[in-house]
Amino acid sequence: MTPPAATPAAAPATDVRTPALYTCLVSHTRTAPVRHSLRHRTYMWLVDLDRLPQLPAVLRPLARFDARDHFDGTAPTIRAGLERFLTSRGVRLEGGRVLMLAHARVLGHVFNPLTLYWCHDPGGAPLCVVAEVHNTYGERHCYLLHTDAQGRAETAKDFYVSPFFPVDGAYRMRLPEPAARLDLTVQLRRGDARPFTATVRGTRRPATPRHLLATVLRHPWSTAAVSAGIRRHGIALFLRGLRVQPRPRHRIQEGTQ
Repeated sequence: MTPPAATPAAAPATDVRTPALYTCLVSHTRTAPVRHSLRHRTYMWLVDLDRLPQLPAVLRPLARFDARDHFDGTAPTIRAGLERFLTSRGVRLEGGRVLMLAHARVLGHVFNPLTLYWCHDPGGAPLCVVAEVHNTYGERHCYLLHTDAQGRAETAKDFYVSPFFPVDGAYRMRLPEPAARLDLTVQLRRGDARPFTATVRGTRRPATPRHLLATVLRHPWSTAAVSAGIRRHGIALFLRGLRVQPRPRHRIQEGTQ
Protein backbone atom coordinates (compact mmCIF):
# COMPACT_ATOMS: atom_id res chain seq x y z
CA MET A 1 0.00 0.00 0.00
CA THR A 2 1.37 3.38 -0.98
CA PRO A 3 1.62 5.81 1.99
CA PRO A 4 -1.14 8.41 2.01
CA ALA A 5 -0.37 11.74 0.40
CA ALA A 6 0.14 14.81 2.52
CA THR A 7 -3.19 16.22 1.40
CA PRO A 8 -5.68 13.32 1.38
CA ALA A 9 -8.48 15.49 0.04
CA ALA A 10 -6.70 15.70 -3.31
CA ALA A 11 -5.15 12.21 -3.40
CA PRO A 12 -6.32 9.76 -6.06
CA ALA A 13 -8.09 6.60 -4.98
CA THR A 14 -6.31 4.28 -7.41
CA ASP A 15 -4.04 2.83 -4.69
CA VAL A 16 -6.95 1.50 -2.60
CA ARG A 17 -7.04 -2.24 -3.21
CA THR A 18 -10.38 -3.91 -3.65
CA PRO A 19 -12.11 -6.11 -2.89
CA ALA A 20 -10.97 -6.23 0.72
CA LEU A 21 -12.26 -7.62 3.99
CA TYR A 22 -12.04 -5.68 7.24
CA THR A 23 -12.34 -7.57 10.50
CA CYS A 24 -13.95 -4.96 12.73
CA LEU A 25 -14.67 -4.03 16.29
CA VAL A 26 -17.83 -1.91 16.47
CA SER A 27 -18.31 0.09 19.68
CA HIS A 28 -21.30 2.14 20.84
CA THR A 29 -21.06 4.38 23.89
CA ARG A 30 -24.01 6.21 25.45
CA THR A 31 -23.43 8.83 28.12
CA ALA A 32 -27.01 10.07 28.55
CA PRO A 33 -29.60 9.64 29.85
CA VAL A 34 -27.85 6.50 31.17
CA ARG A 35 -24.37 5.17 30.58
CA HIS A 36 -24.25 2.10 28.41
CA SER A 37 -21.82 0.57 25.95
CA LEU A 38 -21.61 -2.34 23.58
CA ARG A 39 -18.81 -3.93 21.62
CA HIS A 40 -19.38 -6.25 18.69
CA ARG A 41 -16.95 -8.03 16.41
CA THR A 42 -17.89 -8.46 12.77
CA TYR A 43 -16.44 -7.98 9.31
CA MET A 44 -17.21 -5.70 6.39
CA TRP A 45 -16.37 -5.54 2.70
CA LEU A 46 -14.71 -2.72 0.79
CA VAL A 47 -15.59 -3.04 -2.88
CA ASP A 48 -15.34 -1.03 -6.07
CA LEU A 49 -18.89 -0.61 -7.39
CA ASP A 50 -17.65 -1.18 -10.93
CA ARG A 51 -15.75 -4.35 -9.97
CA LEU A 52 -17.83 -6.30 -7.49
CA PRO A 53 -16.27 -9.55 -6.22
CA GLN A 54 -16.54 -12.59 -8.45
CA LEU A 55 -16.52 -15.52 -6.04
CA PRO A 56 -16.40 -19.25 -6.76
CA ALA A 57 -19.91 -20.66 -7.04
CA VAL A 58 -19.67 -22.54 -3.75
CA LEU A 59 -18.89 -19.30 -1.85
CA ARG A 60 -21.44 -17.00 -3.47
CA PRO A 61 -24.10 -17.57 -0.76
CA LEU A 62 -21.59 -16.06 1.70
CA ALA A 63 -21.32 -12.70 -0.07
CA ARG A 64 -23.90 -11.16 -2.35
CA PHE A 65 -24.14 -7.47 -3.23
CA ASP A 66 -27.69 -6.78 -4.41
CA ALA A 67 -29.11 -3.49 -5.67
CA ARG A 68 -32.35 -4.23 -3.80
CA ASP A 69 -30.49 -3.79 -0.49
CA HIS A 70 -29.51 -0.17 -1.14
CA PHE A 71 -31.25 3.13 -1.88
CA ASP A 72 -34.82 2.46 -3.08
CA GLY A 73 -33.96 -1.05 -4.23
CA THR A 74 -35.31 -0.53 -7.76
CA ALA A 75 -32.15 0.43 -9.65
CA PRO A 76 -30.48 -2.22 -11.82
CA THR A 77 -27.19 -1.85 -9.94
CA ILE A 78 -25.98 -0.33 -6.67
CA ARG A 79 -24.03 2.26 -8.61
CA ALA A 80 -27.15 3.24 -10.58
CA GLY A 81 -29.03 3.72 -7.30
CA LEU A 82 -26.21 5.88 -5.92
CA GLU A 83 -26.06 7.99 -9.07
CA ARG A 84 -29.83 8.50 -8.99
CA PHE A 85 -29.54 9.79 -5.43
CA LEU A 86 -26.57 12.04 -6.22
CA THR A 87 -28.13 13.44 -9.39
CA SER A 88 -31.19 14.49 -7.40
CA ARG A 89 -28.79 16.61 -5.32
CA GLY A 90 -26.85 18.09 -8.21
CA VAL A 91 -23.80 15.84 -7.97
CA ARG A 92 -22.53 13.95 -11.02
CA LEU A 93 -19.81 11.33 -10.85
CA GLU A 94 -18.98 11.40 -14.57
CA GLY A 95 -17.65 7.85 -14.32
CA GLY A 96 -15.49 8.43 -11.23
CA ARG A 97 -14.58 5.54 -8.97
CA VAL A 98 -16.84 4.64 -6.02
CA LEU A 99 -15.71 2.56 -3.06
CA MET A 100 -18.44 1.00 -0.90
CA LEU A 101 -18.00 -0.25 2.68
CA ALA A 102 -20.85 -2.55 3.67
CA HIS A 103 -21.99 -5.90 4.93
CA ALA A 104 -22.70 -8.36 2.15
CA ARG A 105 -25.81 -10.51 2.05
CA VAL A 106 -24.89 -13.76 3.85
CA LEU A 107 -27.02 -16.89 3.39
CA GLY A 108 -29.90 -14.72 2.23
CA HIS A 109 -29.78 -12.18 5.08
CA VAL A 110 -28.36 -8.68 5.28
CA PHE A 111 -28.67 -5.71 7.61
CA ASN A 112 -26.54 -2.63 7.07
CA PRO A 113 -26.91 -0.03 9.83
CA LEU A 114 -24.39 2.09 7.91
CA THR A 115 -23.13 1.79 4.35
CA LEU A 116 -20.51 4.26 3.18
CA TYR A 117 -19.70 5.33 -0.37
CA TRP A 118 -16.48 7.24 -1.11
CA CYS A 119 -17.11 8.97 -4.44
CA HIS A 120 -14.35 10.31 -6.69
CA ASP A 121 -14.20 12.44 -9.77
CA PRO A 122 -12.80 11.06 -13.06
CA GLY A 123 -9.30 12.14 -12.06
CA GLY A 124 -9.49 10.18 -8.79
CA ALA A 125 -9.87 13.14 -6.42
CA PRO A 126 -12.44 12.77 -3.60
CA LEU A 127 -15.78 14.29 -4.53
CA CYS A 128 -18.13 13.41 -1.66
CA VAL A 129 -19.13 10.70 0.79
CA VAL A 130 -22.62 9.23 1.05
CA ALA A 131 -23.67 7.67 4.35
CA GLU A 132 -26.65 5.35 3.87
CA VAL A 133 -28.39 4.51 7.17
CA HIS A 134 -30.89 1.72 7.74
CA ASN A 135 -32.93 1.46 10.93
CA THR A 136 -34.56 -1.65 12.38
CA TYR A 137 -37.98 -0.49 11.13
CA GLY A 138 -37.05 -1.14 7.51
CA GLU A 139 -36.50 2.54 6.66
CA ARG A 140 -33.54 4.04 4.80
CA HIS A 141 -32.00 7.48 4.69
CA CYS A 142 -28.91 8.96 3.04
CA TYR A 143 -26.65 11.82 4.09
CA LEU A 144 -24.59 13.60 1.44
CA LEU A 145 -21.31 14.70 3.03
CA HIS A 146 -18.51 16.91 1.83
CA THR A 147 -15.62 15.89 4.05
CA ASP A 148 -12.43 17.78 4.77
CA ALA A 149 -8.87 16.49 4.31
CA GLN A 150 -9.19 14.35 7.46
CA GLY A 151 -12.51 12.87 6.37
CA ARG A 152 -14.58 14.98 8.79
CA ALA A 153 -18.04 16.38 8.22
CA GLU A 154 -21.08 17.54 10.17
CA THR A 155 -24.71 17.15 9.27
CA ALA A 156 -28.05 17.63 10.98
CA LYS A 157 -29.71 14.45 12.23
CA ASP A 158 -32.99 13.97 10.38
CA PHE A 159 -33.62 10.21 10.56
CA TYR A 160 -35.01 8.08 13.39
CA VAL A 161 -32.50 5.41 14.36
CA SER A 162 -32.40 4.64 18.08
CA PRO A 163 -35.86 4.58 19.70
CA PHE A 164 -34.35 6.33 22.72
CA PHE A 165 -33.25 9.50 20.93
CA PRO A 166 -35.55 11.99 19.19
CA VAL A 167 -34.78 13.22 15.70
CA ASP A 168 -32.78 16.30 16.63
CA GLY A 169 -29.20 17.39 17.07
CA ALA A 170 -26.38 16.82 14.62
CA TYR A 171 -23.80 14.22 13.72
CA ARG A 172 -20.09 14.88 13.65
CA MET A 173 -18.49 12.17 11.54
CA ARG A 174 -14.92 11.18 10.82
CA LEU A 175 -14.89 8.94 7.75
CA PRO A 176 -11.41 8.73 6.22
CA GLU A 177 -11.18 6.45 3.22
CA PRO A 178 -10.12 2.96 4.36
CA ALA A 179 -6.53 1.88 3.83
CA ALA A 180 -4.62 -0.77 5.78
CA ARG A 181 -6.75 0.29 8.75
CA LEU A 182 -10.39 1.23 9.06
CA ASP A 183 -11.04 4.04 11.55
CA LEU A 184 -14.53 5.57 11.57
CA THR A 185 -16.34 7.68 14.16
CA VAL A 186 -19.92 8.95 14.28
CA GLN A 187 -20.87 11.18 17.21
CA LEU A 188 -24.32 12.54 18.01
CA ARG A 189 -24.32 16.08 19.39
CA ARG A 190 -27.30 17.70 21.08
CA GLY A 191 -26.34 21.20 22.11
CA ASP A 192 -23.29 20.89 24.34
CA ALA A 193 -23.98 17.21 25.07
CA ARG A 194 -22.35 14.25 23.34
CA PRO A 195 -24.81 11.50 24.28
CA PHE A 196 -23.77 8.86 21.74
CA THR A 197 -20.59 7.86 19.93
CA ALA A 198 -20.09 4.94 17.56
CA THR A 199 -16.73 3.78 16.29
CA VAL A 200 -15.66 1.15 13.78
CA ARG A 201 -12.05 -0.02 13.89
CA GLY A 202 -10.77 -2.68 11.54
CA THR A 203 -7.82 -4.29 9.82
CA ARG A 204 -7.74 -5.04 6.11
CA ARG A 205 -7.23 -8.51 4.70
CA PRO A 206 -7.29 -9.54 1.05
CA ALA A 207 -10.68 -10.90 0.02
CA THR A 208 -9.40 -14.26 -1.15
CA PRO A 209 -11.67 -17.32 -0.93
CA ARG A 210 -9.49 -18.70 1.87
CA HIS A 211 -9.67 -15.50 3.93
CA LEU A 212 -13.41 -15.17 3.32
CA LEU A 213 -14.11 -18.71 4.47
CA ALA A 214 -11.95 -18.26 7.58
CA THR A 215 -13.66 -14.96 8.40
CA VAL A 216 -17.15 -16.41 7.96
CA LEU A 217 -16.27 -19.32 10.25
CA ARG A 218 -15.13 -16.85 12.92
CA HIS A 219 -18.22 -14.66 12.48
CA PRO A 220 -21.07 -16.90 11.32
CA TRP A 221 -24.34 -15.23 10.34
CA SER A 222 -22.59 -11.89 10.80
CA THR A 223 -25.38 -9.63 9.57
CA ALA A 224 -28.02 -11.49 11.58
CA ALA A 225 -25.80 -11.12 14.63
CA VAL A 226 -25.62 -7.34 14.07
CA SER A 227 -29.40 -7.06 13.85
CA ALA A 228 -29.95 -9.29 16.89
CA GLY A 229 -27.35 -7.40 18.91
CA ILE A 230 -29.02 -4.05 18.28
CA ARG A 231 -32.36 -5.43 19.45
CA ARG A 232 -30.83 -7.14 22.48
CA HIS A 233 -29.22 -3.94 23.70
CA GLY A 234 -32.42 -2.02 22.97
CA ILE A 235 -34.31 -4.35 25.29
CA ALA A 236 -31.64 -3.91 27.96
CA LEU A 237 -31.97 -0.12 27.76
CA PHE A 238 -35.75 -0.30 27.91
CA LEU A 239 -35.52 -2.46 31.04
CA ARG A 240 -33.27 0.19 32.57
CA GLY A 241 -36.10 2.67 32.25
CA LEU A 242 -35.32 4.57 29.07
CA ARG A 243 -38.40 6.07 27.48
CA VAL A 244 -39.10 5.24 23.86
CA GLN A 245 -39.30 8.40 21.76
CA PRO A 246 -42.18 8.70 19.28
CA ARG A 247 -41.14 7.69 15.78
CA PRO A 248 -42.05 10.45 13.34
CA ARG A 249 -43.32 9.65 9.90
CA HIS A 250 -40.27 9.06 7.74
CA ARG A 251 -39.71 11.67 5.05
CA ILE A 252 -38.94 9.60 1.98
CA GLN A 253 -35.98 10.95 0.01
CA GLU A 254 -35.73 10.79 -3.72
CA GLY A 255 -33.67 7.70 -4.45
CA THR A 256 -34.41 5.94 -1.15
CA GLN A 257 -37.40 4.38 0.53
